[in-house]
Amino acid sequence: MMNKTKIIVLSLITFILAACSTSSNRQGPVDYTKDTNAFNILISQFADNIQDIWGRQEVLIPGPKDYVHYSDNLQTRVHINFVSGRITIETLSHDPLTELTSAIVSTLLMSEPDDMLKDDSKTIDPSKEPFLYNQVVDETGQPIRWEWRANHFASYLVNNQLKSRLADDKQISFVTINLVANHVDQRAHKFLPLVKNTANRYDLDESLILAIMQVESNYNPFAVSRSDAIGLMQVQQHTAGRDLYQNWGMKGEPTRSYLLDPKNNVNMGGAYLALIRDRYLVGIKNPLSMKYAMITAYNGGAGSVLTTFSADRKKAVDVINSMTPEQVFKTLTSKHASQESRNYLIKVTNLLRK
Repeated sequence: MMNKTKIIVLSLITFILAACSTSSNRQGPVDYTKDTNAFNILISQFADNIQDIWGRQEVLIPGPKDYVHYSDNLQTRVHINFVSGRITIETLSHDPLTELTSAIVSTLLMSEPDDMLKDDSKTIDPSKEPFLYNQVVDETGQPIRWEWRANHFASYLVNNQLKSRLADDKQISFVTINLVANHVDQRAHKFLPLVKNTANRYDLDESLILAIMQVESNYNPFAVSRSDAIGLMQVQQHTAGRDLYQNWGMKGEPTRSYLLDPKNNVNMGGAYLALIRDRYLVGIKNPLSMKYAMITAYNGGAGSVLTTFSADRKKAVDVINSMTPEQVFKTLTSKHASQESRNYLIKVTNLLRK
């Protein structure tokens, strides 16, 4: 459990992201510093509010593979862990049945982030398939598509599986819901059309995009990180986003709300992989060696990939071309300056092999 980590609440994050983001065609280095400082201050203040209400050990926020949402004046919250495949819905309310029922229904029927960003007031759109559809089944084993079934399942949960615990002398009432065993595949399937379009647009392997997406967010479109990486492919607006805008002849960088839209996020993630291949690592001849270099560069930057082989970037490409793909892989996973980037290449290639 992330009980000692100060985490950000997605509902507030969406508001902050929009509020802190300036117009992309005006934002420069000074604005970026101000933007980041304001964002961090707001996060810190909000985390303190959560601590005051829930207690020191109970501050939860989302990360790349965790969704967290607070409601009922911060008295009720939903936590979805996309790795363990578990939803925990809990409340401090003196009327736990009502608050938990409402939170369960809202969670089961919630939209994807692009819809949430377009219309904050519309909590449930019956014309659209819920984000968790086929990732959760009710007590009879049926997927939950409509509000009547969500209400029925919520009633079943609060009447049969309600539990409580104490934290800092506060009574927390909660229920847990397990996602289906193949919940990762179910989410991947939802975004496969976007992956196919992006792969075709930038001449990339679909499997490469999917593997990177799984390592980055486990197909969590609400993903955010401490380094301000956003969305399914964890695109950073101030680095990859700015590079892409410049490459496209545009000023500034994408907004955070723009990057939370899965369509935009997958497109920019794929575009950045292509930019790494076609500009930063151009000259690497062997396709498999290029793939290993691209994967590592997506995590730690192209410069660090090249300096792993030589301080001179041109010589680095020559060194890579003189090696077999297996030698390139071994070098990047044993000599790259960043342990995180070494592990990242191993994780993504293991998924590709599967």
